[in-house]
Amino acid sequence: MKRFEGRVSIVTGASQGIGETIARELAAEGAAVVLVDVLEDKLERVARSIAEEGGRAEGHVADVSDTAAAQKVAEAVVAAHGRIDHLVNNAGITRDALLMRMKEEDWDAVLRVNLKGIFSFSKAVVRPMIGAKYGRIVNIASVVGLMGNAGQANYAASKAGAVAFARSLAREVAARGVTVNCVAPGYIQTAMTENLPEDVKKAFLDFIPMKKFGLPKDVASAVKFLLSEDASYITGQVISVNGGMYM
Repeated sequence: MKRFEGRVSIVTGASQGIGETIARELAAEGAAVVLVDVLEDKLERVARSIAEEGGRAEGHVADVSDTAAAQKVAEAVVAAHGRIDHLVNNAGITRDALLMRMKEEDWDAVLRVNLKGIFSFSKAVVRPMIGAKYGRIVNIASVVGLMGNAGQANYAASKAGAVAFARSLAREVAARGVTVNCVAPGYIQTAMTENLPEDVKKAFLDFIPMKKFGLPKDVASAVKFLLSEDASYITGQVISVNGGMYM
């Protein structure tokens, strides 16, 4: 039997990169995967591809920071499947700049998607999870939320907030059978990071003890562990997937 047979998983930011890989991995393990993103064409492509590979997936176009939209998605999932077992809060954006040059709208945009998005979807799913006395929530944080990074005050603040949010919610729902944890990736090879200048990539590589970049699959493996029964006594924790970049 596949690890997540019969489970229903919501993955935000699932149209590309780490989110897409997480969604594919969960579907391969038997979960019915609900893909959430604002990029409708890419979302449909991923859902179609998962179905062609024998998995179950459906796309929902939604802005994660819109609490009403998040609630609508959750209600639709419960209506269609009768349950929500997993939520992976992966959706995120960057708007990098040194603080003295950072525009207020770029600060607001990053906090709105990266942190309010976690609030919106966690709030939408936590009631049905508590009702079922079972649930797994995993926030995708970041190494920079733990160590900081020049030029990313907005992003780092949002990811540090993701960790604090997880630990707080974990305390609220632990007795109800719901766990809340984080995975904090380091430098992961995605379309977004591939656009970085070569000198920046080299600087990162020099800083990573393992001397290699991570893959989306590395992050997905940690997420799958936290969603599984193997992690049933783990909550309020952060698993770093960073090759030793920050210890």
